[in-house]
Amino acid sequence: MRRNNPFEDIERMFERMSKQFEDFPKTEMGLTNQLTVDVEDRVDEYVVTADLPGFTKDDIDVELVEQTLRIAAESETEAETEEPGQYVRRERSRESMSRSISLPEAVEKEAVEARYKNGVLTVTLPKAYTTEDTHEIDIE
Repeated sequence: MRRNNPFEDIERMFERMSKQFEDFPKTEMGLTNQLTVDVEDRVDEYVVTADLPGFTKDDIDVELVEQTLRIAAESETEAETEEPGQYVRRERSRESMSRSISLPEAVEKEAVEARYKNGVLTVTLPKAYTTEDTHEIDIE
């Protein structure tokens, strides 16, 4: 009598589970494509840091509309194995993330800088200081 290898049974079970999870939308599993950010309020500027691993600089759009910073990243990859037309395995993935961050006060739009290095986007937004923010009060 031949005994089953328990490790093969476990491997088959994991393969079945993986296939079942592939069919679930990410939102049903509690995974979202919400971009998480850190917003640091320094004395003269705001610094927004976002982790965007797996994206390239060209996949990312950053824009400032009034006092709202918008970050969007979208990437599409396609991997093929074997010859085209006779798929043994073909995988495609598309990922997108976005976030809008309301800033507490106005910033100097012309002086905003963005850097992307090692999967981390850093946006520096200098605060706008105008003479309208200050009102001199006469003493009688």
